[in-house]
Parts: sequence; C-alpha cells; structure tokens
Amino acid sequence: MPPSPAGTPAAPTTTADGSTTPAAQATPGERPTLDPTAPAPRASGGLLVLAGMLLVALNLRAAVTSLGALLDEVRVGLALSGTMAGFVTTLPTIAFAGLGAVTPWLVRRLSAPRLLVLGMLALATGQVLRAVTGSAVVFLFTSALALAGIAVANILLPMLVKQYFPHRTGLVTGAYTMALTTGTTVAAAAAVPVAHAFGSWRAGLGVWAGIALVAVLPWLPAALRSRTATRRAARGAATGGSVVRPARTRLGWAMAVYFGAQSLSGYAIMGWLAQLFRDSGFRPQDAGLLLAGVTALGVPIALLMPTLAGRLSSLRPLVFALTAASTLAYLGLALAPRDAAVLWVVLLAFGQGAFPLILTTIGLRARTADGTVALSAFAQSTGYVIAALGPLLVGILYEATGGWTAPLGFLLLALAVQTGAGMMIARPRYIEDER
Repeated sequence: MPPSPAGTPAAPTTTADGSTTPAAQATPGERPTLDPTAPAPRASGGLLVLAGMLLVALNLRAAVTSLGALLDEVRVGLALSGTMAGFVTTLPTIAFAGLGAVTPWLVRRLSAPRLLVLGMLALATGQVLRAVTGSAVVFLFTSALALAGIAVANILLPMLVKQYFPHRTGLVTGAYTMALTTGTTVAAAAAVPVAHAFGSWRAGLGVWAGIALVAVLPWLPAALRSRTATRRAARGAATGGSVVRPARTRLGWAMAVYFGAQSLSGYAIMGWLAQLFRDSGFRPQDAGLLLAGVTALGVPIALLMPTLAGRLSSLRPLVFALTAASTLAYLGLALAPRDAAVLWVVLLAFGQGAFPLILTTIGLRARTADGTVALSAFAQSTGYVIAALGPLLVGILYEATGGWTAPLGFLLLALAVQTGAGMMIARPRYIEDER
C-alpha cells in the first residue's frame, strides 16, 4: 500500500449531533485507528444510530420491488405505453446513478442525519403521491422523488458505518445489507397480496411509505441539533481543503466496475430468471418461487459475506468463490435449467453475495468518512449506469436469438469483467493514498 502524503491529517469524525472529534493520523501501511484521546461514543447513541441505519436499509428497495410485482396492474391502471413501462423499470438505476453522484456535494452542506431525514421524507412523499395519482407523467415524477431519497441513503450508509462502527465494519454492513435484502423480499412478496386485500394496486404501492416515516424517527433528534455550513467549513479547514476524487484513481474505477458488473447481473436475474424457468417448462407460480428463492437465500449470505470480508487480509478467496458459484449457475441454466433448478438458485444466491461484499469493501478501502462517502458515491453512481444495461441487453439478446444461450453468455462475459475488477480491489489499500 502506498504511504500517506507526509503531513496530511486525517479528517475528524462527525458525531450524530453534528459535533466533530479529531481522528488519529494513520501510520503509513497500517489500518486507521480512532484517536484514543477522543471521547468514545455512548453505547445508547451507537444503538440508536444502528437502529436508524437498519430502518433506513429496510426501505432501500421496497419502492422498486413492490412496483415490479404490480407493474402489469400499474400499466393498465395508468394506461402506460410499452415505452413508458420500459422507462419505469429502468428509472431506479438512472436515479441511483444521477442523484447518488450529487450526494458528496450535499454532505458538505448538510449533516448525515438531516440528509437521511430529508431522504426518507422524500421517499414517503413520493410513494404516497404516486399511489394516488391518475397521471402517468405525475407517476414518473413522484417515483423519481421517492428514488431520490433512496439514492442519497445508498451513499450515506457506508459512510455512517465508517464513522460510528470503524472496528465492526463487516458486522454492521452485514446487518444493514440483511435488512435491505429482507425489505426487498418482503415488498416483492407482499405487494400483490396487499393490493388484492384492499382491492387496488395503489395500496400495494403506497403502504410502504409508513416504513419510510418510521425510519425518520431515530434521526430526528440529531438532525435538529446538528450544525451544517459552519461544521463543514471547519472540517474542510482541518483537512487542508483536500478533496478525495475517486474518478482520478485506479482503485475508484475498479470499485465502480465491480459494483456495476455485479449489479448488472443482479438486475438481469431479477428481471429475466422467472421467464427463463417458464421457458424451461415450469408453471408461472413455480418460476416465481424459484426467483424468490434467490432473494430469500441472499438474507443470510448478506450477513455472512461482510463479516468474512472484514476478517480476511485479502479478498481474493471471496472474489474467486463468488465467481465460481455464478459461473456454475450460468452454465447449469444454459445446459440443464429444469433438471437441477434448485441447485442453480442456490449458486446464484451465493454469487449475488458480491453485492454485500462490495458495500463492505467501500468502507475497507477508505481511511476517513469523507473518503468513504466520495468512494461510495462514485462507485455506486457509475456502477448503476453500467447496471442499467443488464436487463436491456439480456432482453435484446433473448428476443434476437429466441433462447437463453446468448443472454447467459453475455452474463458470463460480465462476470469475467467483474472478476478482473475484483482482483484489483482485493488487496488492502486506501483511496486517500491514491490522490
């Protein structure tokens, strides 16, 4: 690992109430440590932050997967054209990419608690408004408002792990990733039953706004106390005005490519796996259950993967294991999709452990909270641009060839790119050292 620039102090740590404490200068070649003279955070405060993070994580995909489960009903109810419906399905990746990129700018002006309060309020408001509108255009704009709140929270959570749980990065990342996966699964599974119970797809979309409002509560006290411009100005002076720019580093691009490639395969699987199983002779409900199995099995994997990553000196064994699982799954789906469907689902679920792995790696490859939020924003915003191509290209190849060999070959190619990027991020190094 390259040594830190001589005389460059680490950024101070920001607490929940907006105050700052100095961070220790990291010794070149060593993991950063907290300043032993700095006051330790209270246990109760740490538990409140953790609870707030888990509640936020529950919301990070519910607005997306509930819409996916009810897309046919929404399309008919709002008279969406085929093009408009296609745009609705790609809107999450566009929003996560574009709005996630501006989060570092927001962090320099508002505290993390205030941003999370605003983000969850935007999410709740957007979900309610899109559930009651009769206009397709308003539905798109209110969906974008909801996704804006998710985009900001996507970037902030790795930074909060770095700030409040620097010695438990793997465990806490695993916990909030498991909460994210649980929210994804529950929303996908419950959206249709809720809609049927209330007699309208609108209830199946709008009910999740309540969870977003609950997620606001743990952050309100800190948001009301926190200082914004003054605190950020002082923080910039403490770091000598230096700004971490991941786009100018090899590590930043490797992180973005890995994030993008694994997200590409994830969105392609969520969008097309059920169709693949239906084409193989499964009944629609059974194909849906097999798809749900990938998400459900991802819950324990989401907890395990970050914990392993935090304990290993090199991530290469995990990168290779995830690649091997995905490779076997893709080959199995191409050659014998019906004969061993459950096995391919299990392997796919393990291969999708690349998502919690990269979220953990964002925190492991930055020394400071500022570095973490910059790396998180760049990796996720750039990665989601790449991810948007996944369902689109798989659909084009499927339509052009009438089968699944070409789409699965494309996913294998994306997996090779993902593995190459994974080798680059596997060894310990820090984004601040590559400035």
